[in-house]
Amino acid sequence: MFRKVLVANRGEIAVRVIRACRDLGIETVAVYSEPDRGALHVRLADEAHCCGPARAKDSYLAIDALLEIADRSGSDAIHPGYGFLSENADFADACEQREICFIGPSSQVLRTMGDKLTSRRIMREAGLAVVPGSLDALADPDAAACAKEIGLPVMVKASGGGGGRGMRVVTAAEDLAPAIERARAEAEAAFGNGAVYLEKLIESPRHIEVQVLADRHGNAAHLFERECSIQRRHQKLVEEAPASGISPELRSALGQAALTIVRAVGYVGAGTVEFLMDADDAFYFLEMNTRLQVEHPVTEEVTRVDIVKEMIQLAAGERLSFDPEALAIDGHAIEVRIYAEDPDRNFLPSPGKLTVFRAPDGPGIRVDAGVQAGDTVTPHYDALLAKLVAWGPTRSMAIARLDRALAEFAVGGIKTSIPFHRRVLAHRDFLAGRYDTGFVDRLGPSKPAGDRLRLAAALVAIAFGQDGRLVLEQKGKGSREGEIPVALQGSRVEVAGKSFEVDAAEAPGGSWSLLVAGRVHDALIVQRRPGRFEVRISDHEGSQDFLLQAIEGA
Repeated sequence: MFRKVLVANRGEIAVRVIRACRDLGIETVAVYSEPDRGALHVRLADEAHCCGPARAKDSYLAIDALLEIADRSGSDAIHPGYGFLSENADFADACEQREICFIGPSSQVLRTMGDKLTSRRIMREAGLAVVPGSLDALADPDAAACAKEIGLPVMVKASGGGGGRGMRVVTAAEDLAPAIERARAEAEAAFGNGAVYLEKLIESPRHIEVQVLADRHGNAAHLFERECSIQRRHQKLVEEAPASGISPELRSALGQAALTIVRAVGYVGAGTVEFLMDADDAFYFLEMNTRLQVEHPVTEEVTRVDIVKEMIQLAAGERLSFDPEALAIDGHAIEVRIYAEDPDRNFLPSPGKLTVFRAPDGPGIRVDAGVQAGDTVTPHYDALLAKLVAWGPTRSMAIARLDRALAEFAVGGIKTSIPFHRRVLAHRDFLAGRYDTGFVDRLGPSKPAGDRLRLAAALVAIAFGQDGRLVLEQKGKGSREGEIPVALQGSRVEVAGKSFEVDAAEAPGGSWSLLVAGRVHDALIVQRRPGRFEVRISDHEGSQDFLLQAIEGA
């Protein structure tokens, strides 16, 4: 087993790996960029070293600097987490040359599976179905003929990347050339490889992936499937395991297809095989992620296998610690990604200081977070704050627990994706387990914030200790005797001359979860009439009824 592991990442995944190492009795080394000097992963590691300035290219992607820290700290292995250098074959090569173990597959496998064109050819040779499309990098003179042969609509995709970058949907022949040009430029900038190819666009598919683990002794296992169809711009937002409506026969076929890929490339470690599934349950190989996935916790919850610890042990040459034939699915788990983004403003990033960060707990709840209250969310990196996972013996119980946990999750100082996730959980298609990759587009933007802010304004008044009738003040008009003026300015509410930051999320049944000054309250609209709300507010100290009256036209 390793003595000391350098974690070449940041945020929640660095925290996750550090904790797994600690469970295994392994010392950890954190690296940090200058803005991350006080980050949680830095505070948790046994030692920490600065790897460069804010730009990821000069810090978390700086191979020479990371290896120098590994040498200086005496690390005998490096865990790359996900993102950054986790699928970089040159980094794995450099580790191998310095006799530092790269906790992941070999550089050869990374190169093979990291190039989508190469991996597509290997999968076809292995007898697996791939999405119809070109098998070679696209040359301009061939593009129109290739698209005509495949049939519109098509997807232009980067050969050497992922995460939604270098991808364009083409529905009309005249849009093909500019789409290819933009995809190439984006792929070159993101991955240093401008090669692109065409795939037939499978409309409204499900995105199903299978977790795999394999050791150096010929043992391999699949840990069943995950559903990752709720996406925005090809980025996953909600994941669950197992997928809804998957028969035992289909589950077995998906698992065996994933293991065929593992054996075809000699894979060792933790990985994920991704498939697209059409309305007839036909599935097509999409790609293999040769690293730890963001959404691995849902699989851990339903299989009771610690994938991160397993990954470290496999890299050290150990065998799988469990019998693949004995694996079974236990219950249901759902994960939502809590981002520092404003869903009411098209998910704009929301950096700033976390004045409040109070994670939920209780039966079936798990939170993998990379921040704590008082930390600053910078604009330099991915906006993921935490992953909230709910487990239940049934899917309906997992949903109920997740909704309860979202209502309890208090974050102050910045905007988060929590209100969006509560909208997803309340949607009839999600509740029925009947959704695909077009779900978010059909969900549409959130409702106008008028009612939300009116309720929040009323709650502010209560938190401020006011009683009586509240008035949403119209510009140029004053309040009447016995009424408290309430002024709205974006997400801030001014009550009787004092200003408060508020946030709220709607829940099923007309109830709301409201955050004011770091305190969470539940609000229920008891009666609604034009211009008036009768609202019941509850918190740990009890409940109170009051009236909020809005001046007409406010």
